[in-house]
Amino acid sequence: MLRVAVAGIAGRMGKIIVEAITKTRGVNLGAASVRHNSPSLGEEVGGLCGLPALGVYAVDNLAEVLDDFDVLIDFTSPASTIQHIEFCVPAKKKMVIGTTGFSEQQKKVIAGAARDIPIVFAPNMSVGVNLCLKLVEEAAKVIGDDSDVEIIEAHHRHKKDAPSGTALRMGEVVADALGRDLDEVAVYGREGNIGERDQKTIGFESIRAGDIVGDHTVMFAGEGERIEITHKSSSRMTYATGSVKAAVWLQGKEKGLYDMQDVLGL
Repeated sequence: MLRVAVAGIAGRMGKIIVEAITKTRGVNLGAASVRHNSPSLGEEVGGLCGLPALGVYAVDNLAEVLDDFDVLIDFTSPASTIQHIEFCVPAKKKMVIGTTGFSEQQKKVIAGAARDIPIVFAPNMSVGVNLCLKLVEEAAKVIGDDSDVEIIEAHHRHKKDAPSGTALRMGEVVADALGRDLDEVAVYGREGNIGERDQKTIGFESIRAGDIVGDHTVMFAGEGERIEITHKSSSRMTYATGSVKAAVWLQGKEKGLYDMQDVLGL
């Protein structure tokens, strides 16, 4: 039986991941954490998540329960995730990281940790989104050099980073397929008299409003026609289910940095 720990159990994603674990055969919740000052500290996790009792109580330091889990699923914050890496590596605990908004230095820390433990690190755990990434790659190879590429994403008002990690990953996929450096060609929003568009640029537009779970569109606009590849999420359960799938996939892996394309065989 695979024992999974969930970081940030008091948050929206944490609760849904617990629900996904209870629906997955061969997987049990082994541990769960909350922030140090959380009012949910010490609560029984099943009750906290609106589920039957699971016999697991929320702690504020997963290092205290290292013997109770095999893999950690982390959708918290960049700083918290880096802290979790610091005790998962020496303890040889596998990790699934869905946190977004990392700095380049923090990404290097994750890559370094993957030399010792297996990590699935992906900005979006949705099966549908990762299928879209494959479609975006193929479209870029066929028509990308003849198109203006724009990436539009929308999320709820509480999301802190922009563009979303998924939008940035889509941009990276397009840039890689076209042999471009995203850092050099990315344009984040436009305002004022900016002149004509450089066709080699990749544009990003971010919307933050209401309770939008997550919408992403990659537009390839040419002369006389336009292709749009769109994914819309109506429930966070798609991300939770994908993260549990990734945790199961990590069984038998000793070290290495993977993403959902690896998990799904894409």
